[in-house]
Amino acid sequence: MSRAVQCQSCLPWGSWMQLHESLPRSRGTRSVYLCAASVPGITGSYFSRKILRTSSISFTRGCVHYQGGNQERLVRPSSSRHALSHLRNVASSDAIKKHQKSLSAWFSHQPNEERQFGPSFSVDAVHVDPVIRESSLEEILKPSPDLTIQNQLQQSCRQVISLQNLFDVDCCGRQVKNVVLYGTVGTGKSTLVKKMVVDWCHGRLPRFELLIPFSCEDLSHSHAPISLRRLITKKYQHLRDVVPILGTSNLNVLFILNGLERLNLDFRLAGTELCCDPSEPVPPSAIVVNLLRKYLLPEASIIVTTRPSAVRRIPGKYVGRYAEICGFSDTNLQKLYFQMRLSQPSCIQDGVGSSSGEQENLVEMLSRNLERHNQITAACFLPSYCWLVCTTLHFLYFTKMVPPSQTLTGIYTSFLRLNFSGEVLDSTDPTNISMMKYVAKTVGKLAYEGVMSRKTCFSEDDLQRCFEVEMKTESELNLLEVFRSDVFRFFLSPCVQPGKEHTFVFTIPAMQEYLAALYVVLGEKKTLAQRVGKELSDVVGKVSEDVAVVVNIISKVLPLRFLPVLFNLLKIFPRYFSRLSGKDQDAIAHTMAEELFKEEDYYNDDVLDQINSSILGVEGPMRHPDEVPDDEVFELFPIFMGGILSRRNRAILEQLGCSIKNLAAFEIAKAMKKTVIRNSRKGLPPSELMDYLFFLHEFQNERFTAEAMRSLRTVNLSSIKMTPLKCSVLASVMGTTSHEVEELNLSSCNLDASSLRILLSVLLRCKTLHLQLNSLGPDACKEIRNLLLHDKCMVSSLRLTNNPVGEQGAQYLAEALAGNRSLTRLSLLHTALGDRGAEVLAQHLAKNQHLQELNLGYNSLTDTAALQVVEVAKKHTTLDKVHLYFNDISEDGKRALDSLRMDRDGVRALVFLTAGTDVSDYWSNILNVVQRNLPFWDRERVRQHLSLILQDLESSRRQTANPWRKAKFLRVESEVKKMLGKLQHGTL
Repeated sequence: MSRAVQCQSCLPWGSWMQLHESLPRSRGTRSVYLCAASVPGITGSYFSRKILRTSSISFTRGCVHYQGGNQERLVRPSSSRHALSHLRNVASSDAIKKHQKSLSAWFSHQPNEERQFGPSFSVDAVHVDPVIRESSLEEILKPSPDLTIQNQLQQSCRQVISLQNLFDVDCCGRQVKNVVLYGTVGTGKSTLVKKMVVDWCHGRLPRFELLIPFSCEDLSHSHAPISLRRLITKKYQHLRDVVPILGTSNLNVLFILNGLERLNLDFRLAGTELCCDPSEPVPPSAIVVNLLRKYLLPEASIIVTTRPSAVRRIPGKYVGRYAEICGFSDTNLQKLYFQMRLSQPSCIQDGVGSSSGEQENLVEMLSRNLERHNQITAACFLPSYCWLVCTTLHFLYFTKMVPPSQTLTGIYTSFLRLNFSGEVLDSTDPTNISMMKYVAKTVGKLAYEGVMSRKTCFSEDDLQRCFEVEMKTESELNLLEVFRSDVFRFFLSPCVQPGKEHTFVFTIPAMQEYLAALYVVLGEKKTLAQRVGKELSDVVGKVSEDVAVVVNIISKVLPLRFLPVLFNLLKIFPRYFSRLSGKDQDAIAHTMAEELFKEEDYYNDDVLDQINSSILGVEGPMRHPDEVPDDEVFELFPIFMGGILSRRNRAILEQLGCSIKNLAAFEIAKAMKKTVIRNSRKGLPPSELMDYLFFLHEFQNERFTAEAMRSLRTVNLSSIKMTPLKCSVLASVMGTTSHEVEELNLSSCNLDASSLRILLSVLLRCKTLHLQLNSLGPDACKEIRNLLLHDKCMVSSLRLTNNPVGEQGAQYLAEALAGNRSLTRLSLLHTALGDRGAEVLAQHLAKNQHLQELNLGYNSLTDTAALQVVEVAKKHTTLDKVHLYFNDISEDGKRALDSLRMDRDGVRALVFLTAGTDVSDYWSNILNVVQRNLPFWDRERVRQHLSLILQDLESSRRQTANPWRKAKFLRVESEVKKMLGKLQHGTL
């Protein structure tokens, strides 16, 4: 019996199970002693043991020691004490604890892309386990069913298994030792491995005393023979004291082999020899093969992660369980992920936090959109896309730094790096083409053709045409098969629209535009003649150089002087072709300009609002299924083209196998100056201008941006919802120059105090500044005070119409007027000043020496406040016009204000449409102000004022005998009556 136990480490796992079944069963009770490890965190050593005596054989821990038959019922003291002392020596060395600390530090480390979420967004703090379902080799090898959302849901709901149960006995009662965990790109294999390692380090996987992770990518770079013990100590120095007992003790070890598709394994005996000695040097691939054969360390448990195409590289007889990672196929998991990601109190970037209410609202809107089962629900089956959604929302809502630390193109490029990280599509293929390069050539072509034809749904015929199935060699067809099984669902998913279930769309709409942009910038958009010409040029160039050298040598001996001339002529072809290929850069720049300034897209929402709507959905009634959809919009396409050309994104794409040379980027930028900048000088609508500013931000070329911005003297962004991100983009782009801005229109832009702080550097350089209709309260007025008191302030005209300034805001503005030296016109029309606010302004007006015009209309001013303002204005050196219409001024107050004369008092007060027995010169201005602001004013109050104005006009007309004045009164009366009629019928 003991001899059988001694041979255990030299037998494959299957042989060990057969040996156990063949053991003779003796009568009586057999004693079994289990070595049970304590859970980390409990007082005592991690390796403290207690000997449990039981009456039945148990394989729960896999470290069973038989102590004989019914004749040997008592423990052998010498062997037992020897084992315990050996394990105590290991425990006392605390090597495992050091290993845990080292692993925890390494696997808790987050890439730069994750750090933008703040320190709390670690693997250990925020993690949602994906759905894992038990599978089989037969199911993997059979043809895949139709790719529809229903099929994906049905598959993922069958035979669900948790991570903790992967090593439970199988359906036949056999203990599982080898587990193959597979999933397509983006399902979360690497993140799951990270979480598993971190959990073990923190004592949440007590089943295993030791965990040793290996990266198969790392192992694939070395072919030199090395022993398993040396390999472990080379990677993990803290295990020097533990490695010698591997294979000789009952240490419960778990090996994690991540990314098996990177290794070329040969399980034939002729290809990989048997090895059961952990000290014998063999190639790393042979170590992996013998571990999986259970010939080397048969008691060890192994988890292998891989893509579906590489599952069959391991013979089924060596696999105890297949498990597929299905991602977040349950929408509740998606909601949980978003809740944890977006509701963190430390969701902070650059030291600026967001309110909890804003975060909760964001999560609520996203949850509602998921419940509608839109395309985003299908996209978020993949945890990677959940990450992209959260990162994009974080970029859209929580970016408040100038310049923004991220670009949208950078987020998508980093997203691809996190998921592909320079992986080759098939490690067994001799071409070693990178996965991302293959995607750019094939999926990029599909994306580009869709953008050009304004199409987002693709049929099987579209896919076959772009992947050129009929033109593939055997090797290329194999690559296509690997792509279909491993990568296809990452970029394309079944359409969820009724009637289009068997068509495909890009998983995230913006990904189509990114890949189309990458396809163009990489120069893959070539005609057949261009491709043949390039290949011929390369071949002729290489051959001509080699042949010319040989002929030059021969011509020195033989009279063949004409031959070098002939072969030198061959060199002209590559040079001529290189000149022609330079036109490709012009074509790319032309495509960029043409797509950026398409007139049919002029009045769409800006691209940032489009992205926001695609993620959070559009609030309001749902579109009827039979309703004809609007034309697809692809305004991100040219912006991504510019973003891909930035130095940082080109460096990342270089790591992914997609090389864009510096010279090519320089030539494209040079060509863009003739197209993009020229087109930008045309008058652009606000949404298109915002897209252009965002394009310049994404391009990340300061010299190009500065040249483009110098041509913009007037910036009109009215009615654009200026989020903190858009404010940061505007400040960053305009910050590349220091030229004066004639006019900046930011009316109806949802600005607040924080927005004004972000835009301060831009506002200082503006001569005319429109800030009306922005709900700017006292806090914002405090920022405006700081702006007007700045020694570099150039604002001469400021409009704050229709903002809730109030009395406190008036106090800040009054302080600003007292110290400002540039402002000549200030409009505070309909700003809820009241008498107290007007009085505060009047008290500080005397200290101002530059103001020429002040509008205090529609502020509920009474006679006292209005007359006080006018009295101060009469003494002011430059103030000559005060607007006081639509205030609560009595007839006596009106007569007092009408008596003011410009030549005598130096100021004119605009109160009504009449000036004594004549019509005011400013009657049309007043009516235009009313008509322009009526949507934002109290209509009943406006109606009352217009009625009073009409009575005043009729009274003044009756008092005058001049026919020309009567005609002028009648004209103005007709305009007022027309406005009143429209107001009563609701058509104004």
